[in-house]
Formats: sequence, structure tokens, C-alpha cells
Amino acid sequence: MGAKVRVLIIDDSATVRQTLTSILESDPDIEVMGTAADPFAAARRIAQEAPDVITLDVEMPRMDGITFLRKLMSQHPIPVVMCSSLVEDGSETLMQALEAGAVEVILKPRMDTRQSLMEAQVRICDTVKAAARSRMRPISASGARSRTPEPKLSADVMMPAPAGGAMAKTTERVICIGASTGGTEALREVLEALPADSPGIVIVQHMPETFTAAFARRLDGLCEVSVKEAQDGDTVLRGHVLIAPGNRHTLLQRSGARYYVTVKDGPLVSRHRPSVDVLFRSAAHCAGANAVGIIMTGMGDDGATGLLEMRNAGAYTVAQDEESCIVFGMPKEAIARGAVEKIVGLSAIPREIIRMGGRVSAS
Repeated sequence: MGAKVRVLIIDDSATVRQTLTSILESDPDIEVMGTAADPFAAARRIAQEAPDVITLDVEMPRMDGITFLRKLMSQHPIPVVMCSSLVEDGSETLMQALEAGAVEVILKPRMDTRQSLMEAQVRICDTVKAAARSRMRPISASGARSRTPEPKLSADVMMPAPAGGAMAKTTERVICIGASTGGTEALREVLEALPADSPGIVIVQHMPETFTAAFARRLDGLCEVSVKEAQDGDTVLRGHVLIAPGNRHTLLQRSGARYYVTVKDGPLVSRHRPSVDVLFRSAAHCAGANAVGIIMTGMGDDGATGLLEMRNAGAYTVAQDEESCIVFGMPKEAIARGAVEKIVGLSAIPREIIRMGGRVSAS
């Protein structure tokens, strides 16, 4: 086993600092090296000893978390996980945090039930370990990740095992995408490069509840395609993107030649809710060779099982390459299981979507 991930917790609440310390140190691979009540105390601690990961509150006295994050990224880049209360009004601020360089966003743990606390423990520890393994990308002076603009282009408990054989031919393709750590900015780059008549897309991006709606609104304002948080019964349409709501599983369903989504509660699958495996397995079951599965940056193995089932059902499957991933865990595991037909860089994913979106099954 390698060295422990050393974490600095920054939060003005002593109770939150104590709770996060207890949760993080329950994982044998994590060590809390210190806590700070505000960014000024944190800066003094960082000057003495740099942590591997920082958890950062948004609202704090003397300096807010977003301002501190921007200063940190421009002077001493360290993986930062934003830790927020469940407040929908603050979701747009958290989107700014991701643009400014935060690796992930997590919710402050709820203490109301034992199950909530246990699920929070899984999510928080996994997120911090993923952040420690992430590749820090350059941040420009304006606070946005630097990138070369791309030209526009003209769960096991949730699903039964997919039926054997490919599905019958339909007139439309459906694109299913799964992503986690680093996925918010990667998905933005992909969707911004798509034309308005792109094939219908369903996405699972690991994010907390309420934040997925803000994420969808942000993308809708940037992209030619229409983007919204998925609601139960939404039809998958050309030129439209549906993003699975946080804390709910999203499955692809079929009625005749029409594809639509169902949004369901349920236990964690592959340590996540929403789970990429749940979406991918549902696509294998109802779409078969009419589906395209794309697995992108993220830690862990969520999506690997489902993507293999998609490939076995005749779907075309793609993985983001290691060089362009913030964390190569999810694509790496899918590749190792033989689930991936083609490996491409981030900038090539839009072209794959357009190319495959026009091809239908010959079965």
C-alpha cells in the first residue's frame, strides 16, 4: 500500500470539521493532516506543509471559498474538493468552483440516518482519493481551465440481465455517456463541439443532488444542443441531452421506436447513485446495437460492467484515453474487461458521436 492521502479540511464550522475528520480517517488510506476555520489559517498551514487534497467550504468569514480557490490555483495548485450544504441556490456558485479548478463537489454529510451517513462516508472518501490521483490542469488568470477550442461539428439491482442478441433496427441512435471525476469540464468540451442536430444523448455524471440541474442549465447556455436534467418519462430526442439527476438512477427504456428515460430511487450501485452501470445495462437491454456507449474520466469501475454488456449486445463502445483523462480509472477498468471497441482522446469524442449517430443497426 502506498502513502496515505493527506487532507486539509477548511470549514468555519467546528462540527463539520470534526465530522469530516471522523469520516475521512475511517478510511485506512486517508490521513487528516490538519483543519482550518478560514482561508487565512489554511494558507498559513499550507505554507508549512502542503496537503495532497483540500476539502473547502464555500461560505466562510473573511474570504469565501471561491475566492480562495482562485488564489490557490494561480499560486499553488492543489487538488480541491468543494464541500457544500444542500442548497439549490448555491448550485450555480459550485459550477463556478468547477470552472475555477475544483476537482469535485460533495455535499456535507447528513447525520439524520445511519444509511445516509454510511453513503456519505463512501462518497466522501472515494472523492478525496480520486482527487489525490487527479491530474491538475492549467488554470488561466480568468479562472477558467485553459484549452484549445474545438471547431463545431455540422446496475445489477436496477436492471435484469440483457436479453441475448441485438435489438431490431430503428431509425435513431441513442448515445449513453458515463463520467465522474473531471467529467464536468470534459463533458462541456464534448457537448460544446456538437451541432444542434446531434443524436439524442443520456449522461450519468457523478454529482450531488441539486447540482445536476445547475450543471445542465450551464451547459444548455453554452451548447447548440438542448441540455436538461432528466425527468421521469423524458423522450430521448435528436438535438437533446438528458443528464441524470443527482441521487437518482436513470435508465433507458424503449416503446416501439421511441426511447425514453425512467428516473428511480434505489441503493448505491457500483458505489454510486446515479450509477453509470445502471444506465449502460439498461441501454444494453433495450437498445442493443442501436446504442453507443462512451466511458470518460473518473475513478473506480462504475460503468465497466454495463459497457461490456452493451458491447456484447452489439453496441459501439468508446473510452476516453489516459492522456486526456483527469483520472483514468473508469476507462482503464472498462478497457481491461474487454468492454471497449475504440480508445480516443477527449477532442475526438464529438466526432465519434456524430459519426456513429448516423449509423443504424443492420440486424
